Amino acid sequence: MIESSNPQTLSIQSARQLTTTTKSAPQMASITPRWLLKLLPWVQVRAGTYRVNERKVVVRPEERLYFSHTNTKSNGNGKLKLEPEQLSKLKIFSGLLPDQLTSITGMFMTKHYAIDSVLFSEGEAGDTFFLIADGKVEVNQAGPHGEKLVLNVLSSGDHFGEMALLENKPRMATVVALMPTTVFVMERTKFLKLTEELPSIQENLEHTLSERKQQNLRHNEAGEARSFLERDYEGVRTIPSSFIEYEENPREYPLSIIQSILKVPTRIADIYNEPFNQIEEQMRLMIEELKETQEWEMINNPNFGLLSQVAPTMRIQPRKGSPTPDDMDQMLSLVWKKPAFFLAHPKAIAAFGRECTRRGVPPPTINLMGSPVITWRGVPIIPTDKLLIGDGHNKQPLGTTNILLMRVGEKEQGVVGLHQSGIHNEKSPSLNVEFNGISPDAHKNYLLTLYFSCAVLTSDALAVMENVQVRHYYDY
Repeated sequence: MIESSNPQTLSIQSARQLTTTTKSAPQMASITPRWLLKLLPWVQVRAGTYRVNERKVVVRPEERLYFSHTNTKSNGNGKLKLEPEQLSKLKIFSGLLPDQLTSITGMFMTKHYAIDSVLFSEGEAGDTFFLIADGKVEVNQAGPHGEKLVLNVLSSGDHFGEMALLENKPRMATVVALMPTTVFVMERTKFLKLTEELPSIQENLEHTLSERKQQNLRHNEAGEARSFLERDYEGVRTIPSSFIEYEENPREYPLSIIQSILKVPTRIADIYNEPFNQIEEQMRLMIEELKETQEWEMINNPNFGLLSQVAPTMRIQPRKGSPTPDDMDQMLSLVWKKPAFFLAHPKAIAAFGRECTRRGVPPPTINLMGSPVITWRGVPIIPTDKLLIGDGHNKQPLGTTNILLMRVGEKEQGVVGLHQSGIHNEKSPSLNVEFNGISPDAHKNYLLTLYFSCAVLTSDALAVMENVQVRHYYDY
């Protein structure tokens, strides 16, 4: 049958030319709920700086040593080389001169341990100092009934056994490699020989240890300067005088800044402005981008981000890689004073869910601001994609991430957000938009500025579980 070339009715394509379409506002897949910004209490800051006044801390925990391409170098045999400046971060070596540190560094050897290898056992003679370059170890001890008591899990940058360099005492615990582990070790015999050649090293070490013992008498469990109180009222006694000493150089948090200039051609703003206002839509998406960056900075910024503010004593490692209920309980034992919420990547939450399913203890779910959120021990586990997963290109080990737990609020001496609202041309708290004129190439320019920061008021308000593996699955 031959089709007629003459149309018998109006075509759909032609008819559509006389109609209008319904359009959506511009969508942006990178917009997230930004739970951290919503759940943190925000403190109003004046003059752009927040000062944390606190009780004087006499003893601070030792810094962790971070091994990266900038502070570990390869020698001719392809082995890691320990740099002298790293040792200066350890209290036992903190009083030594650069040339003394160089001499001590040369005494370290590199050793490798396979998984489940025993580095040393409880009761053995202590004669070696260990510094973990890469890997993870478990420190355990025999209990009163013969059971194994896990004292700690240590990883890259941690150290143990330093007193074996000075004292010939038996080991108080057993250390086992939980994964292939590389350590720097120094033997006591070599160290003693070095101190005989360079007596000044021994003198500096003795002075450092003497100071540590004096400090231990002057601080409480939090490392703060101790005050003296009378507790026994039997008989007549002289009540001691005391006071609370403050930090002479308190921490200060200046507000950080994120800025961008939005450029919109005047022709677009004048003509292509229906049904959506082009400037308003561009502004809306730019503000979303600024706030996504704000949350990323509040977690990852090397100066004030939450990850950089976690105290060494508040950092833990998952024993087996994946986050287990036991690991989450350990975090809660650190931030036990009114914990507010966990913060984790969605894949870390999924990994924790798999561990709970494996054990038959599914975590309860609550409704938070219209969204289902799982909890552990009643504490919400809030998702965020700003806690990065190692992909081989960032500093995070491949396939791992971090989980944060925090107490929040100024009254609770917790984590707080910082901003300065009420600024000129404010679009939202601490964010302003200034019209910056029309450029010679006919563009309207708008300067967007966001001021913010965050502070951890006391060290026990924030904990992190590091190197959490998110790629482990079970075959059921």
